[in-house]
Amino acid sequence: MTIAIGDELPESTFKEKTADGMAETKVSELFAGKKVVVFAVPGAFTPTCHLNHLPGFLENRDAILAKGVDEIAVISVNDAFVMGAWEKATNGTGKLRYLSDWDASFTKAIGMDTDLSAGTLGIRSKRYSMIVEDGKVVSLNVEDTPGQAVTSGAVALLEQL
Repeated sequence: MTIAIGDELPESTFKEKTADGMAETKVSELFAGKKVVVFAVPGAFTPTCHLNHLPGFLENRDAILAKGVDEIAVISVNDAFVMGAWEKATNGTGKLRYLSDWDASFTKAIGMDTDLSAGTLGIRSKRYSMIVEDGKVVSLNVEDTPGQAVTSGAVALLEQL
């Protein structure tokens, strides 16, 4: 089943590389009592994700937060070390949360998994963005066209806030 507007996010655990080592964050902790913008990418450092999707959220971060958003998080089916390296490479430290869905458990639970084995990526996440309030999806934007980040991009999401 694919997640839909009005649905509660299922419990899962993300991993993050921090200055103190590896940390775990549960979905319930991340979203409880907060308004959070989430976007997911098929892979850190992949062309569209690295050059288009993520930069839009970094560029529009202040405008998004000014709309009452508590936090912005990016999720990818990559290990936490890759996500940590991506955070540093994009100068995103302290600006976005770089969450590793290392085993795709969250991605599969919300029905956003896709098999990109033909492109040597294996099981990954579809490209999407959403607004989550206190664990409930209030806006969901799934990208239909591979290699683009328009529907799920920061500018489109900012208009929904």
